[in-house]
Amino acid sequence: MFTGIIVEVGKIHEIQKIAQGARLKIFSKKLTESSQIGDSICVNGVCLTICEIDKTKNIISFDISHETLQKTTLGELKKGDSVNLEPALTLNTPLGGHLVSGHVEGIGKIKKIEKIGNDLKIEIEASEEILRYCIKKGSIAVDGVSLTIVDLFSNSFTVVIIPHTAKMTTLGLKKVGDKVNLESDIIAKYVEKFVNQSLDKEDRLLRKLKQYDYF
Repeated sequence: MFTGIIVEVGKIHEIQKIAQGARLKIFSKKLTESSQIGDSICVNGVCLTICEIDKTKNIISFDISHETLQKTTLGELKKGDSVNLEPALTLNTPLGGHLVSGHVEGIGKIKKIEKIGNDLKIEIEASEEILRYCIKKGSIAVDGVSLTIVDLFSNSFTVVIIPHTAKMTTLGLKKVGDKVNLESDIIAKYVEKFVNQSLDKEDRLLRKLKQYDYF
């Protein structure tokens, strides 16, 4: 699990094609020093496992499956691209954002960027599958960054990026048309499942009562 609070922006050092997948090498000074092989790192919102560390060059490597390349924006990364990085949540980690699993649900597309004072208001197109779990003032992870939904439309939503977030993440570099990884609030999914199960049990109970002429 992660919190959506980015600790470092890394740079893509190399992408090696391996069978149907790839090996992703990222330059990261902070995480190279503090991580070890087997650790989980959130890369642009995608949970990946460190498979190799080169402390002399400050490079951490990850193996990426074919499915992950197809269902996230990682397959479109190029050498020199910037990526958001966050190590896994620990019991001592402040929960400054919201709970992020690192399991991307879909790819969004930046529809509009509006500068409001020092802030950036970004409108992102998203699928119905993602928007069903979104509410105004609710949380969403955009390329791994925990953000608050400002407006909600039929096929998009807006978020506001403050100067600090723009500076400390890749979101300040985004342009209209860019794609981003999206993950809705996991708590909303648990609530939906609980409610559906409760309604199903209630429905079965009512059918049973009718069967025995209780009403």
